[in-house]
Amino acid sequence: MLFGMMTLVFLVSSEDDTPPAPAAWAFVSSGGSHTVAGRTDGTLWAWGENGLGHLGDGTNIDRNSPVRTGMVANWTSVSAGGYHTVAVRTDGTLWAWGANSAGQLGDGTTTGRRSPVQIGTATWASVATGGNHTVAIRTDGTLWAWGMNGNGQLGDGTTTARTSPVRIGTVANWRSVYAGNNHAVAIRTDGTLWAWGENRSQLGDGTLTDRFSPVQIGTAANWASVVAGGNHTVAVRTDGTLWAWGWNGNGQLGDGTTTGRRSPAQIGTGANWRFVSAGDAHTVAIRTDGTLWAWGYNRFGQLGNGTTTGSLSPVQIGTATWASVSAGSYHTVAIRTDGTLWAWGYNRSGQSGDGTAIARTSPAQIGTAVNWASVVAGGNHALAVRTDRTLWGWGHNGFGQLGDGTATTRGLPPVQVR
Repeated sequence: MLFGMMTLVFLVSSEDDTPPAPAAWAFVSSGGSHTVAGRTDGTLWAWGENGLGHLGDGTNIDRNSPVRTGMVANWTSVSAGGYHTVAVRTDGTLWAWGANSAGQLGDGTTTGRRSPVQIGTATWASVATGGNHTVAIRTDGTLWAWGMNGNGQLGDGTTTARTSPVRIGTVANWRSVYAGNNHAVAIRTDGTLWAWGENRSQLGDGTLTDRFSPVQIGTAANWASVVAGGNHTVAVRTDGTLWAWGWNGNGQLGDGTTTGRRSPAQIGTGANWRFVSAGDAHTVAIRTDGTLWAWGYNRFGQLGNGTTTGSLSPVQIGTATWASVSAGSYHTVAIRTDGTLWAWGYNRSGQSGDGTAIARTSPAQIGTAVNWASVVAGGNHALAVRTDRTLWGWGHNGFGQLGDGTATTRGLPPVQVR
């Protein structure tokens, strides 16, 4: 599962939240084996693996329950990478902690940090973490990056690692950015799509050449959103059409073939796609009518179509209507419009949350609650927020990434993160 695509945001009004009462969670991001989440009172909490200090609690002790990161109460967003974490405060300042061997924290050193350290004095709008690099947009619309750069993933025209933010290009109209393992894709305010870094065809510029600076992908200026999977990329245009490119050995592009695409290729002829999520080698998407569709690799039933046979084209999953979906490495979790939570696919660590370790080829409901608001899938675990703002988790828990106070893998029912 790629890092940088795991931030789930659910903003609500502030309310009193004093442990041990159930917390009101506002946003959550899953990294490799750690999780970081913000509460509606502005405090930031983390749990899971902590060998490199990426929980930010001042130690390198793994935590089975949420521990508070710092003492301020003004965090607005967070992104958890492989072994580092970066977050933005309400005043626009940027803070980072965790592993720093490639300078991915951006504090001018390669020294790991166990507590948040401020990155410069600029104000920032958003941030995304890759495996060992970070990209972020400032409030003035400029784009910056730092960390590992062997494939040009920083976009500064070199392959030199950077320990401090370096500006990407000269334009100041960046709207959103996504960091893959060794590449990045971004959309400008004019709707154009740009990519840089490693290029096994996932950049979509028609070549297999790594790009050290952003290159425009096609000439379209109507890109709405983009997401990267293992070695493929999928995006939705403002007209509702769906496009994909990159590696296609398992049909994850959904174009009816196993032929890789070096440039964006439209998936079908429909113009009613609303949302898409990409796993390692499968893709799931929701149409504007609420129907759910999936395609690609299916050895563990992660498509949810009742089989373990892969599909080269989108296949509808049942007849229900869906609100949101998140693709993990080999499993999928989703919320229906009635608020119920469902999961399917790989389940060795209980990430499907059905109380077993048996792979599920069709959606299985998680518990009986009907008040699920948002969900995100990690590599082998999942986290979800209910409409009452409580946070719940299930699946692999060896590093305490579920935050339930144990290192016990959890199936059914999900355990509440307090």
